[in-house]
Amino acid sequence: MQQHKVETKQKLLDQNGNIAEPGYATNQVWQYDRNDIKAGKMRIKEWDYYIITNQKYSLALTIADNGFAGAVSASFIDYEHASDITKTAIKLFPLGKMGFPSTPDVGDISAIIGKSELTFANDGKTRHLYGVYPKFGNNMETLVCDITLSNFPKDNMVIATPFAKDKHFYFNQKTNCMTAKGFFKIGDVEYKFEPKDSLGTLDWGRGVWTYENTWYWGSFQAIQPDGTSLGWNIGYGFGNNDAASENMVFVNGVAHKLDEITFNIPVKDGEDDFMAPWTFTSNDGRFEMQFEPIIDRRAPLNLGIIMMIPHQVFGKFTGKIVLDDGNIINVENLIGFAEKVHNKW
Repeated sequence: MQQHKVETKQKLLDQNGNIAEPGYATNQVWQYDRNDIKAGKMRIKEWDYYIITNQKYSLALTIADNGFAGAVSASFIDYEHASDITKTAIKLFPLGKMGFPSTPDVGDISAIIGKSELTFANDGKTRHLYGVYPKFGNNMETLVCDITLSNFPKDNMVIATPFAKDKHFYFNQKTNCMTAKGFFKIGDVEYKFEPKDSLGTLDWGRGVWTYENTWYWGSFQAIQPDGTSLGWNIGYGFGNNDAASENMVFVNGVAHKLDEITFNIPVKDGEDDFMAPWTFTSNDGRFEMQFEPIIDRRAPLNLGIIMMIPHQVFGKFTGKIVLDDGNIINVENLIGFAEKVHNKW
């Protein structure tokens, strides 16, 4: 598969609202401007999603504007007890009024929906994530969080993917393995993130998607026993990725580009069996993993014309990665996630 790396700074969209030069980059070269989009406001999607992890638990935080609905969302995933909580506050028809930054490199976004509020502040050196979500816990306890991410990596996964349909595109940056420090509380129970074992990933997305699509995404970040920071972003299934895949491994913040990776989800009685062991295989043998699920985080929404059916599965990866220089990194029983999501939106 061709892997076209874009290195010239340029506007993301041409005069017709299509991606001018599809491909991948390891830092921002495309300039996104919402005003360049030719599709209607109901079709534009913008989101900032953070997941902060160690090998015991994770906290995921989202602010999103999907045109027809805006969202403030939080998820707590407890690996040791194989449990999760997800709550989402919705407001209708924000239509671009939430004020998302045009670049992931700097800029703030804050949202209040009802009594739930989140702020993601980014001065280019640190990212400060904080907020309050009432009635979050199983016994209606309040979630409070205050987390700082620092030590931004040298490289990111940046992808500009067109769809076959005119004026539709997906523009995305994943920033893996930022150092995390802070806490979150659910009621009186406090969970800490310490720099020695905690990392944060940003999923920064902008685009105009087709109405119905299914995507596969996997993300991992961990500090290896030797102190190496290891992360990856893998995925496919949406748009035309002839120019490049979004598969990339990060070792101490340096990117290693991968080609095609396949998620092999077991099937039982004609349905995906998400809690059975998976495998991940690559067309060139550079990414080979076994995956033992712990939790299938499901938060389905089915309103007929609007449908979101996610399966975000957290579990233990074991396998090997071959880097660009031929060196091999082994992974043994470290936690990350992989998902399959079917949307009509």
